Amino acid sequence: MTEVISGRTYALMLVNAAAAVQNHKNEINDLNVFPVPDGDTGTNMSLTLSAAAAVAAASRETAFGKIAAAVAYELVLKSRGNSGVILSLLFSGLADPIAASDAVNAAQFADWLSAGVTKAYSVVMKPTEGTILTVARLAAAAAKSAAESTADVETVLEAALAAGETALADTINQNPVLKKAGVIDSGGKGFVYILDAMLRALRGETIAAENIQAEPARESADFAGYSGEDITFTYCTEFIVSRANTKDVNAFRAFLDARGDSIVVVDDAEIIKTHVHTNDPGEVLTEALTYGAFLTVKIENMREQHTAKIVESAPQTDAAPEEKAYGVVAVVAGTGLETVFRELGADRLITGGQTMNPSTGDIVNAVNATAAETVFVLPNNSNIIMAAEQAVPLVSKKIVVIPTKTVPQGVSALLAFDPDCAADEIAAAMNDAFPKVSTISVTHAARDSSFDGRDIKAGQYLALDDGGMFYCGESFAELTELLVTRAAAPDFVTIYSGEGAEPDASAALAAGFSARYPDAEVVAVDGGQPVYMFIVSVE
Repeated sequence: MTEVISGRTYALMLVNAAAAVQNHKNEINDLNVFPVPDGDTGTNMSLTLSAAAAVAAASRETAFGKIAAAVAYELVLKSRGNSGVILSLLFSGLADPIAASDAVNAAQFADWLSAGVTKAYSVVMKPTEGTILTVARLAAAAAKSAAESTADVETVLEAALAAGETALADTINQNPVLKKAGVIDSGGKGFVYILDAMLRALRGETIAAENIQAEPARESADFAGYSGEDITFTYCTEFIVSRANTKDVNAFRAFLDARGDSIVVVDDAEIIKTHVHTNDPGEVLTEALTYGAFLTVKIENMREQHTAKIVESAPQTDAAPEEKAYGVVAVVAGTGLETVFRELGADRLITGGQTMNPSTGDIVNAVNATAAETVFVLPNNSNIIMAAEQAVPLVSKKIVVIPTKTVPQGVSALLAFDPDCAADEIAAAMNDAFPKVSTISVTHAARDSSFDGRDIKAGQYLALDDGGMFYCGESFAELTELLVTRAAAPDFVTIYSGEGAEPDASAALAAGFSARYPDAEVVAVDGGQPVYMFIVSVE
């Protein structure tokens, strides 16, 4: 029987949970209801949880409360997408009641789960049942009920897991979108994997992170000779892990080689000391945990170091940028789209969007780097809005999140930005402008699927607008006709072509709009965005 969970045990539970989500992230991703290549729930949950697990494993604290507090803070900073943000809320809400505890018993653990659920429901503006929230709520309720009759933490967690599994199976009946697609909720599935992995850790079972796909090796950057934008790998990552098994360290070297450069791995019978430049230190640290516990960890942002060196070497007469009243941070992907936002006055750009949700920490860093007292943030994706809102209490500057869900909405909001007005007037104008824009997105189906009575085949064109998917097929001419007729006498049409756009297709699409609406201003822009071959802004 397990009567208490110590801080170190909790760290092991998190490491197990991170490994489980990593191993099943593709399965979780595939539960997304549309067959477009944007299923990133598993990826977001994995990145969010892995960062927190690395912090817990590297901590020298032994008290449950202190480790829980450190984990909660890291989860908030590293949370990505709606699923990652909700996951951070489920865990961050748990830290408050047990802040001073060295260990928690069964009843405290159940209260810990319930506190997280309460916080998540309070923060999510419009909680939807049949999601991770439902699974977590029913799991926590079962845990509290079990804790009334047992002092065994394992039994309490078993009850939570069983209730979570039952709730997960029922999500298909609670959420109309899931029911149409014939799938269970992806975030709820991830949470069940987390509960299962935590229970396994209590039982002494270790889950090794597997299914890590190597990326193609990339040419290393010469730090001294390149600009900050040319640094290939951002983070200098150094750590020491104690040897806990006899795993082949050459496999770890190969893993690192596929994810970075400047690699040094020193291995002896007791420790593994590692240095690597990488873009994803969380993934590196998660893999390192499969070899043993952390003794030391150091991560440095080389882009920031590069900037600091430039500042240090600049003439003393070069003053820092004068702080202005208002600034703008926007999330966008694609060189053409980045140029558009820069030319419209965005101060800082965060590379991200569909399948590339930036973390709350990324947004915090961009806001802090903006020389302005008040910073307006344009998420430009519905899955990034919550992460942006989480950044608000984490900085001393005032953040105003304009909840743009698409790039065209972000452009419209930025066009309405008038720095000569008061902050509330600017926010009102931006919030009034962006909903007037309609967005049509065109992509290819990533896999065979069935949705809302439609049989979808991999490779077919898919067209989506604010009302959902309205076309799937193989004829670009037919698609063009539907796109053009779907617009209701627009004044402005902007066509952003992205990856996968066929030659001359953008011009043909523009010609179709111009022919049907001769009074409309039609513009074609090379956006370079991933995922969507066309994003069409209609206003």
